[in-house]
Amino acid sequence: MSSKSNRRASTGARSTSRKATGSPAAKPANPKRLQNEVASDEQNAADEGRYAYEGLDRVLHEKARLGIVTSLAARTEGILFGDLKALCNLTDGNLSRHLTVLQDADIVAIQKGYRGRRPQTLCQLTEEGRRRYLAYIAVLESVLDDATGAARGGQNARRMPDGWSPA
Repeated sequence: MSSKSNRRASTGARSTSRKATGSPAAKPANPKRLQNEVASDEQNAADEGRYAYEGLDRVLHEKARLGIVTSLAARTEGILFGDLKALCNLTDGNLSRHLTVLQDADIVAIQKGYRGRRPQTLCQLTEEGRRRYLAYIAVLESVLDDATGAARGGQNARRMPDGWSPA
């Protein structure tokens, strides 16, 4: 017998000697497991997009702009450019650029004037800016709620679900 025919014979022998195991679907279903899977699917559908945090305004979310807007939200009368620069620890150029972005988004109003002979720039939060800032803060609070809940639940989440093993 040639080596090719030996391989064929052994391959055929292996395939004919295997027992039919059946598919996993052929096993009787565990009702409790099915109930957990259905509940899990319903929870997943309810939570879809839960952690997308779509309300995090991209204009406000940048660190320096968030500091600027928070400073302005605390002082409704507005803040002079020099004082805002010191509060946010920014250079003239950085503050100017961020204020331009915020002004273009109708979040900040900038007024130029004089005190004596010195030019002054007053920055104030607009009504639209205040509304967007409060909406942003509400979404940020939900992020914090989720994070604290996950951190607290993480201590008890060491146990793996049935059928899972650590990677």
